[in-house]
Amino acid sequence: MTYEQIIDRLHALAEPEKVAYKEKKFGVVSQNALGIYMKDIKALAAEIPTDNELALRLFDSGIYEARLLCSKLFKPKALTMELADKWVAVFDNWEICDSFSMGIFAKSSLAAPIILSYVQREPEFEKRAAFATMAAYCMADKKADNEVFQPFFTMIEQAATDERLYVKKAVNWALRNIGKRNVDLRKDAIASAERILAMDTKASRWIAQDALKELNKEGLRISDYPRSIYRS
Repeated sequence: MTYEQIIDRLHALAEPEKVAYKEKKFGVVSQNALGIYMKDIKALAAEIPTDNELALRLFDSGIYEARLLCSKLFKPKALTMELADKWVAVFDNWEICDSFSMGIFAKSSLAAPIILSYVQREPEFEKRAAFATMAAYCMADKKADNEVFQPFFTMIEQAATDERLYVKKAVNWALRNIGKRNVDLRKDAIASAERILAMDTKASRWIAQDALKELNKEGLRISDYPRSIYRS
């Protein structure tokens, strides 16, 4: 499928009323959007072979849904920091942030450098990208040792007083996911959540209480990564 054919397909799928609905219902505020749900973007992506040049051209079209499609077609192995920086600068809602963070950033060899860089950023969705990548990376990299993830607790705790909705949700998400990686990181995540709870701000209380509720749940499903250790 050519670039022109894909753009035509996107316009054929367009339902402008969905732009306002997604903003009202899901908090997805987007620019130059056609009004297409993610399930339809994924269905279209399934028809197109991964193609980096095509993906980049779709991103550069400026069409919101074409950019989402880019995140499904670009191969994570080809990611560079320059490209990640270009993309993250235009993230204006959680949907596009998470699509790139989970689909590309976390699956690339640059996951850790991206986390370390973006956790220092001030814009809401650039900072969210650090924690969305963190949340996905701890499940994407099935072989890494605990020492890779333990420093993330410090970053999580430092961001736990950020009251912005989409930052605190991602901080909570990262904390819970790291805790579900294996039994030892679960203990570390619970200890981190208890330190966050002691910060006693509105954001930190919500992050900690929600994480502790899940991590202390009886029968919590644990991934046992790396399995060479936890299922040996």
